[in-house]
Amino acid sequence: MEELLTELQTDLEAELVSELHNDSDKALLTSKIKGAYRTVKRKRNYQGHHTQEFIDSDMLSMYDIIKELAMYDWNHVGAEGEVSHSENGINRTWNSRNDILVDVIPFATVL
Repeated sequence: MEELLTELQTDLEAELVSELHNDSDKALLTSKIKGAYRTVKRKRNYQGHHTQEFIDSDMLSMYDIIKELAMYDWNHVGAEGEVSHSENGINRTWNSRNDILVDVIPFATVL
């Protein structure tokens, strides 16, 4: 898990270099990455028989989804809960966060 989170942090810091002005910005980015990781892991719905090794490997395959979700959450800082925005003739509408998670297919338990 730590390896994946470190790689995501490095890649997103490189992409957001012009927006990360101090340590608190980096800490906020770290928080968004961890939140995205936990959201994808929860949505994946790992079962009791899944080993930590399997989970880590599987989550690595979800890299692009976690990264996209973390970037989505970063871009919404200060605008959480906003459905649309209009200012000086500029209109802004956001996609749903769930649009990103649609590619995360959960494991199911057969009864």
